Amino acid sequence: MAEIILTGDRPTGKLHLGHYVGSLKQRVLLQNSGKYDEIFIMIADAQALTDNADNPEKIRTNILEVALDYLSVGIDPDKSNILIQSQIPALTELSFYYMNLVTVARLQRNPTVKSEVELRGFNTNVPVGFFAYPISQAADITAFKATVVPAGEDQEPMIEQTREIVRKFNQIYGDVLVEPKILLSDNKACKRLPGTDGKAKMSKSLGNGIYISDSADTVKQKVMSMYTDPDHIRVEDPGKIEGNTVFTYLDAFCIPEDFPEFLPDYSCLDELKDHYKKGGLGDVKIKKFLINVLERELSPIRAKRSEYEKDIAGVYDILKTGTARAREVADNTLSEAKDAMKINYFEDNALIKSQEMLYNN
Repeated sequence: MAEIILTGDRPTGKLHLGHYVGSLKQRVLLQNSGKYDEIFIMIADAQALTDNADNPEKIRTNILEVALDYLSVGIDPDKSNILIQSQIPALTELSFYYMNLVTVARLQRNPTVKSEVELRGFNTNVPVGFFAYPISQAADITAFKATVVPAGEDQEPMIEQTREIVRKFNQIYGDVLVEPKILLSDNKACKRLPGTDGKAKMSKSLGNGIYISDSADTVKQKVMSMYTDPDHIRVEDPGKIEGNTVFTYLDAFCIPEDFPEFLPDYSCLDELKDHYKKGGLGDVKIKKFLINVLERELSPIRAKRSEYEKDIAGVYDILKTGTARAREVADNTLSEAKDAMKINYFEDNALIKSQEMLYNN
């Protein structure tokens, strides 16, 4: 069986460091590993419209922003297909058929759906499209016969629902669809990077994110305002590492080579943490170190983005090519599914001949 990856993002804004350490870096590594036969990276604009239907311009504008973020971090269009979800009609049709395999009660029990509904304050006014997101996601994954879905641990309930749909479809109609497995990051600090304010999740709506495309000055400003230990008032005070956003970011981004280059007084991150916990190390010093660490990571990304920004038409050509390939694969899966479901009336010559014999004898 071919090894195929599907992953993606909603184009509701530029991508931030939470996306970068949680998925984008891993995608580049997977892309360059040579282990996968094909990779599809989806800009999920149709899904984004389920809770932004009154603001389509927001989605339209951010498709390019997300594409530029992808390309700038190293997604290679010669190795990965970057596609736009709404331009693949087969995904909508598969979603419609899968709706017959899932109950309302099952969707209501999905913990990811419940938490997202609560986060957006929908209460009882949940758009049907948003409520049925797990079904749409199942169509996205199965259309490309993805075997692996790199995602955050909060998406595990969604992937499990996809597996349930696959099992039920195959049980009723025959083995057509492929069960996917989730691939989590092995860096615990990367699984959910907090916002700069210490909130549990970096979020565009909360304004607590550092974006991949932020300028050096903007990154510096955001880091210097970052939440640390509120009880660490004076330099000599002992400080807490747990819940300290600066150290969480260092866990995610710092590499051993950063110390001789940016902070030669320390040999490693553990030594820096020990000093902070004992007291005698100020927040400003560790924030300045983090700024250097982030700049080491983001500077080449920023430079690559600026090159792609000089040829926007070329970026759209990349999206068009990736979407065309995705459409071809999804159409094939849809055709197989319709054959299995016996709704391939015009393509089933055996059906036509058998009925001719029935009515002409």
